[in-house]
Amino acid sequence: MAAVTNLGTPRDAAPRGAWWTHLYVQVLTAIFAGVMLGHYFPDVGVALKPLGDGFINLVKMIIAPVIFLTVATGIASVGEAKTLGRLTVKTFAYFLFFSTLALIVGLIVANLVQPGAGMNIDPATLDAGAVAEYQEKAHEATLTGFLLAIIPTTFVSALTSGSILQALFVAILFGIALSHTGEAGAQVLGMLEKLSVVFFRLVAMLMRFAPIGAFGAMAFTIGKYGVESLANLGALIATFYLTSLFFVIVVLGAMARLAGFSIFRLIAYLKAELLLVLGTSSSEAALPSLMEKLERAGCAKPVVGMVVPTGYSFNLDGTNIYMTLAALFVAQATNVDLSLGDQIALLLVAMVSSKGAAGVTGAGFITLAATLSVVPSVPVAGLALILGIDRFMSECRALTNFVGNALAAIVVAKWEKALDGDAFRRALYGDPAPGLAARPIETDTD
Repeated sequence: MAAVTNLGTPRDAAPRGAWWTHLYVQVLTAIFAGVMLGHYFPDVGVALKPLGDGFINLVKMIIAPVIFLTVATGIASVGEAKTLGRLTVKTFAYFLFFSTLALIVGLIVANLVQPGAGMNIDPATLDAGAVAEYQEKAHEATLTGFLLAIIPTTFVSALTSGSILQALFVAILFGIALSHTGEAGAQVLGMLEKLSVVFFRLVAMLMRFAPIGAFGAMAFTIGKYGVESLANLGALIATFYLTSLFFVIVVLGAMARLAGFSIFRLIAYLKAELLLVLGTSSSEAALPSLMEKLERAGCAKPVVGMVVPTGYSFNLDGTNIYMTLAALFVAQATNVDLSLGDQIALLLVAMVSSKGAAGVTGAGFITLAATLSVVPSVPVAGLALILGIDRFMSECRALTNFVGNALAAIVVAKWEKALDGDAFRRALYGDPAPGLAARPIETDTD
């Protein structure tokens, strides 16, 4: 039986205290201040970009160690290869189903709403050079290259390269080896568990700078692109945001209800992290805090360690909705008539290209470029139409991805009978809630 340890306490964890001391209040205030500054003093807003970048780099600095410690200690605590295999199969089955469903939802909505219809854009008039950088990155993102990139050149480079999948890969191998090393392995495991406490305390310390990072990132976004740019392609933006909202509330909400809780309670529980994602346009900024909160909510450490980091590359619901919706928008705007076969081909390509997109700003645009480059009937130069608003779309992508991965961890934990019902009710409801039977954390039910 694997115990869940409270690994640090973010500032918004305490239910008592002055309202202005809560992290979500501070981040929300910082976002509003950033919008105002960027709008009225755009040059100053653009100059504040290093604040947002600096905070994201601070968080990235500890992501790899947090993943390594969480996954390695979790797997070593499980000690059963068959348990790890079962968890992996369930995790990827969940990811495949919902990521594909997100692609289909985007495709259906684009056909029904047709946000690009009537624009009558001549592809020859578009500035192909504006998206050349993204095309180059897209061509580099081959499936073989993606798979090989999971394997680090050295053990240490996996923790320094910034690759989530490399850190996860090394952590899994180390955890398996640790569980088969007897007394020496048990001593190392104890040391790593103590080190985990230190790192999650570091996470709590760094989260104190979240309002500054959100302020700088939002001031830059509004100062650089301007609120008025939202009106230029308002139909696409509104369609994407409403579709993502529908997916979270209805699709993911139905999954949450089947698991015995409300998606709105989960959103409320993660409000500080969601505001941080909104402010920075990066779901990575809240990854360490998400893992800590899920463990505090009763999800077993092995499940959190496996599902959350993997989901950041393989379970990107928001990115998937964006890819098919934006691809059809470009086709509609340039008067390219896509047959049902073309759209199915687009869907199949997107199923592959969407895997491996990181939770950072711009990754969705790169994977979209990769998808369109394989479907020649849609001009890749059409991406220039949405380049100016992609930053605003990035925020919605990141929020949807974040909620989807949080839900995935809880659902897989429940499937594995690795969810502490009492801890979950206390975290989300504050008191017993119907439909969530209390159960101890178990990692092997055979």
